[in-house]
Amino acid sequence: MNYEQAVAWIHSRLRLGIKPGLMRMNHLLEELGNPHQKLKTVHIGGTNGKGSTVTYLRNVLQEAGYTVGTFTSPYFERFNERISMNGDPVSDEDLTRLVEKVKPVAETMEQSEWGAPSEFEVITAMSFYYFAELKPVDLVIYEVGLGGRLDSTNVITPMVSVITSIGMDHMQFLGSRLEDIAFEKAGIIKPNVPVISGVHQPEARNVIEETALERECEVFQLGKDFTAERLALLEKGERFEYRSPIQHEVFELSMLGTHQINNAALAIKVVELLVENQEMKIEPEHIRSGLKKASWPGRMEALSDTQEIYIDGAHNPEGVAALVKTIKERFLHKKVTVLFSALHDKELRPMISRLEEAVDDIGFTTFDFPRVASVEELYEASTHPNKVEVHDWKTYLEEKIEVMQEDDVLLITGSLYFLSEVKPYLLPLLENYRKK
Repeated sequence: MNYEQAVAWIHSRLRLGIKPGLMRMNHLLEELGNPHQKLKTVHIGGTNGKGSTVTYLRNVLQEAGYTVGTFTSPYFERFNERISMNGDPVSDEDLTRLVEKVKPVAETMEQSEWGAPSEFEVITAMSFYYFAELKPVDLVIYEVGLGGRLDSTNVITPMVSVITSIGMDHMQFLGSRLEDIAFEKAGIIKPNVPVISGVHQPEARNVIEETALERECEVFQLGKDFTAERLALLEKGERFEYRSPIQHEVFELSMLGTHQINNAALAIKVVELLVENQEMKIEPEHIRSGLKKASWPGRMEALSDTQEIYIDGAHNPEGVAALVKTIKERFLHKKVTVLFSALHDKELRPMISRLEEAVDDIGFTTFDFPRVASVEELYEASTHPNKVEVHDWKTYLEEKIEVMQEDDVLLITGSLYFLSEVKPYLLPLLENYRKK
């Protein structure tokens, strides 16, 4: 089997759809020798902020000299990114080896009482085997795929569990009330494992606290047990003050937005617990340099040094709210143009109406992807006076870049799948423009 065949086999599992539940996963792992039981892990769930919290934590641990695995989704530019070690995606050769290991087990299960494992279950199992057997690491940070309680990553017993935020997303799977979504997210809480929460809505916090109480876990709540307060908007980042019973320090980030300060604070609290439990040795300078170095693709990511061009994966109402806050804080006296595309199973009207508060012009486009919203669907959901239908986003961006003035900001946002097509197209274009 070669790499292309391996990836094609993984993607062929998509036909099985999303299959919540852990019985299949447990059987698959048992057949592989239960590699997940050999790992030290941190488990990170939540509606928004998971990926950024993962990258802050990974960078801090790396600065302290540890080898860190990460399991994240979706990938941004290349499938291999989902399973990474110290930020480097799994090699084509190792990914192929992993498929050759997992494929026979998965195919045997097709005729069993458990049924065939889904794409996500297969990838999760591959990651466990990779970090336990092929490339052993000091710690793996697991990002929940969907929800928590029935997510295939939820077979681990981590050293720390984190719930970053609760918002209205994936409601067809998780429920339509914040309490329902919080219940699913709180499913990652394990008996006697400390929980760190960045959740701010009282009804969702109550669910997390009640679950933690039942399972005899200590909860560390952002804003109550530890705090993070912005001190300054930096040109390319944030400066903030972090306070807890253990430390009081000032840190800087290279990522933009109040929400990134909160994500970084969650990562710092994880570090404190790992040190307190004598799992790791990490100094304040490791935290300082790790946070500063951390970056995550598609999160207010600047694509140009000469023009204000950003991509941001605001793909649900809470993500859009965070983006709008950042626009108002940073680009108040500038002309902001947004190009937006999203999947039609998202809360389109609430997202678009919130975006319209903060932008001068808005274009709606589409791209080649299942479940994508049409240009017309997005356009009709908008009431902005300066809205346009964009049927060819490549030409639109080329023309926009050519006429941008000093006070113009161009922001491409919405689906991360869309941004993963935009970024590799735009980067060489911007490089050629810079050389002119």
